[in-house]
Amino acid sequence: MAPAMSDSLIGIRAILPWASFPFAPLRSNVLLKNRIDTLGHAYRAPRGFPVSRAVVRIVLVGFAAAGLATCGTTQPARIPVTYPRPSAPPPAAPVPPRVTANPAYKVGNPYQVAGLWYYPKEQTDYDETGIGSWYGAQFHGMLTGNGEVFDRGAISAAHPTLPMPSNVRVTNLENGRSIVVRVNDRGPFVNGRIIDLSEHAADLLGYRGKGIARVRVTYIGRADLYGPGPAPPSQETPVEIAGAVPAAPTMMVEEANLPPVAGAPVAPPRPMASLPAPVEQMFQVVEPEIPDGEITEVPVPAVTAIYVQAGAFSSLQNAGTVAARLSGEGARVYPAVANGKPIYRVRIGPFQNVEEADAALNRAISLGHNDVQIVVDAGMS
Repeated sequence: MAPAMSDSLIGIRAILPWASFPFAPLRSNVLLKNRIDTLGHAYRAPRGFPVSRAVVRIVLVGFAAAGLATCGTTQPARIPVTYPRPSAPPPAAPVPPRVTANPAYKVGNPYQVAGLWYYPKEQTDYDETGIGSWYGAQFHGMLTGNGEVFDRGAISAAHPTLPMPSNVRVTNLENGRSIVVRVNDRGPFVNGRIIDLSEHAADLLGYRGKGIARVRVTYIGRADLYGPGPAPPSQETPVEIAGAVPAAPTMMVEEANLPPVAGAPVAPPRPMASLPAPVEQMFQVVEPEIPDGEITEVPVPAVTAIYVQAGAFSSLQNAGTVAARLSGEGARVYPAVANGKPIYRVRIGPFQNVEEADAALNRAISLGHNDVQIVVDAGMS
């Protein structure tokens, strides 16, 4: 019985481990054919694995073809794989330099900004109206005019002339919101602006989104250098002045009763009338106004108007002279009473929007009136 095909395959697998096929290098097909014929005739199947010479020849031809394909094929050159380098991280946002606060009470000397002169001074009766603005991120972390560190999230303000630090009440005349803020910086240096609030303070007053508002600023008093409250008595006199003159030295004083003088008449002691009982007095404790963020709603005029004020004079003649110089702008003299005394204000207007008032203000400045300002009033007075 002829052996099965599976037996033939088993025989081929058996000879592969010890069979040697010197295929390479083969320079011609003739040599390849002769080598295959020689191996095919020389092969003898092992016992138990009867494989025909034809099968062996077929297997050898297959291996030879594989060897020729391997030897005759040019292997592609290895291409180096280049991986993109990770991009460098973006540069970090610039960090403002760390500053050290050194707060001090300051009034300051007259100074000039953009051609305008400002004259800081103590103004305990300061009560003015005008246009308020605000500032924030651009100055966050920088030193203020009196050596504090500006915080856009604090309740503070910049004023061109008030002493620093001081507490003032700022009222939004457009919605009636009123808060106390701490003045610790100089500004705003924009014509027609009366005060520059911190971003958070402007948000509390409701005008951060629109940028400006008609406001009233009323001076409360000096503020504590190291807290929100009023200045304590120890800060009422600047340290430089208090320490300029040394205190007089003190010593213990002994006292004793002197003996009576011989021969001198001695008056009998006079009876002392009893003093009346002290009258109990009721004192009302007034809480100090501090910049704590508390919003107070106050009544405001239903309609306000904006004026450009060229000055306020106690002399009607002086007011008339200034008004005559600005007659081309429609300036007029408005009599009023301040602190029980007559006062004469020279004003241009009224205007219903800030843009028109700003234009009139700039025209007055160009005519040589650098002390003009924008004020807000309920109407003509």
